[in-house]
Amino acid sequence: MLRALYSSAAGMQSQQLNLDVIANNLANVNTTGFKKSKIEFQDLLYQTSRSAGAEAGGGNQLPTGLQVGHGSQPVATAKVFTTGELTQTNERLDVAIQGDGFFEVQMPDGTRAYTRDGALKLAADGRVTTSEGMVLQGGFQPVPAGTTSISIAPTGEVTTQGSGGNQSFRVQLVRFANPAGLESIGRNLYRETNVSGTPEIGNPGENGFGNLQQGYLEMSNVKVVEEMVNMIVAQRAYEVNSKAVQAADEMMQQSNNLRR
Repeated sequence: MLRALYSSAAGMQSQQLNLDVIANNLANVNTTGFKKSKIEFQDLLYQTSRSAGAEAGGGNQLPTGLQVGHGSQPVATAKVFTTGELTQTNERLDVAIQGDGFFEVQMPDGTRAYTRDGALKLAADGRVTTSEGMVLQGGFQPVPAGTTSISIAPTGEVTTQGSGGNQSFRVQLVRFANPAGLESIGRNLYRETNVSGTPEIGNPGENGFGNLQQGYLEMSNVKVVEEMVNMIVAQRAYEVNSKAVQAADEMMQQSNNLRR
């Protein structure tokens, strides 16, 4: 019965973290370029009273064993990098990545980070930045003053037109062998880790890289109905584990009340 208490408590803790992940997904349902997380569980150690295949006497072997587990624990919160819905904005610096790839940005400390948020802005000096003011890398060049038109092709060619004449350059995307291994650092940014692999740079629309869509934004890939269902399942699982705690407590109470 003590084992049931601890196993159920471990299950309740797991479902609490599950609910935390679901709540974060729902909180970012309108966050541009947000990728939902899914929690993964595994069972804990087992207490083995009898091992399968052990000798049972007379040359016989036990066909099955006797094992009791000790609950569950969360082991990972993996990001799901499916493409979110594209929303048309008609803003000239709104760019969505349709497919695989990230924009590369420079952090204030000089390191590099990566994002799917294509709500780009122009700084006072013409540099292209994120909404947080971080300068985009990967071939992005400053837009000259007096520019009246900016055209971004699906393959990354950028053409600006204005009083100073025309200018053309090509931007590139970055991808990783294991994007689920990237570290989320907030502000729609990810950081390279040892398990994500090294960044691979390529042109949009080539060698499996996604296309760019000017005038569109990629919204969150969170599906509200799906997350609501997951929340109900997590709530019911938490409730069932709490019932197991209550049942084990009542059984212990009955044992303590036994009279000779």
